[in-house]
Amino acid sequence: MQLSDFDFDLPERLIATRPARPRTAARLLLAEGDRIEDRHVRDLVGIFRPGDRLVLNNTRVIPARLTGTRTRGEAEARIEVTLMEPAAAGGWRAMAKPLRKLKQGETIRFSDALSAEVAEKGETDLRLVFDRAGAAFDAALAEAGAMPLPPYIAARRAPDAQDDEDYQTVFARHAGAVAAPTASLHFDRPLLEALAARGVGFTEVTLHVGAGTFLPVKVEDVTTHRMHAEWGEVTEAAAAEIAATKAAGGRVIPVGTTALRLIESAAASGAIRPWRGETDIFIYPGYRFRVTDALMTNFHLPKSTLLMLVSALMGQERIRAIYDHAVRHDYRFFSYGDASLLIPGG
Repeated sequence: MQLSDFDFDLPERLIATRPARPRTAARLLLAEGDRIEDRHVRDLVGIFRPGDRLVLNNTRVIPARLTGTRTRGEAEARIEVTLMEPAAAGGWRAMAKPLRKLKQGETIRFSDALSAEVAEKGETDLRLVFDRAGAAFDAALAEAGAMPLPPYIAARRAPDAQDDEDYQTVFARHAGAVAAPTASLHFDRPLLEALAARGVGFTEVTLHVGAGTFLPVKVEDVTTHRMHAEWGEVTEAAAAEIAATKAAGGRVIPVGTTALRLIESAAASGAIRPWRGETDIFIYPGYRFRVTDALMTNFHLPKSTLLMLVSALMGQERIRAIYDHAVRHDYRFFSYGDASLLIPGG
């Protein structure tokens, strides 16, 4: 498989910079087998069946974009930082601009309540150790930071207060992500309640989405690509709920590729089990799905690992047809865009 196999032409006008309002007003491309229907997210109440189980990623996005200053003598320089993920050695791995001007041991001050020391510096990123931890760090970060909008949105506009709500799911609980599980942004409380009343079950899992989700694939032979690692957890209760749904003949439907990658990691042995740790699972055509029966997801970047994932689920030719339909019918793409519900077979 070549990287060029996963390319397609995407008009820039289809890249969404704001979400639909209300959340459930977003369009939904329903692809079941060979059939495609143009629907809306609010229609999910009539699409999902009693006994279906939606797997939701309850990670919470932190305001990971920071602007600070470093001081040398009387000279000050502006530094832009984006937190990427907690570092194994402590602190946070981060990207910085301008990285080359920073030195190990220097302090970056982001506010009167938050500063960090450059503990290590690499060629592409660095490790920061902050002067606060726990709840004090969370509070200072909330005050000083901004939502880490994806590069294709940030290039078009700056984050603002509306993104604090828009770029967070209504069931976000566990802080640690620096990118949202964006398919889940389409759900609001009334829709969740209506689905529950229909007999749809919900299982929450946690995968802290890292900035690596936006890294491009740089190898032409996609099978040689190395995925970034992200921390996740499937609890004993979550694994039991998913296993019970499978045993009863219900469908297990992750909402978003992050939830899918996590439950497939937890089912690497063939059956879903409790799981906790870092996953770098790379799903591309030829992968055999263990627990996933369908997927709700947004529309992904050309040549991305996520486009490869949906191609593995539906087949490459089928995904080509689905994306051709989405472009022709002006679906909105990427994190703030519209959704698809992909159901193999049919």
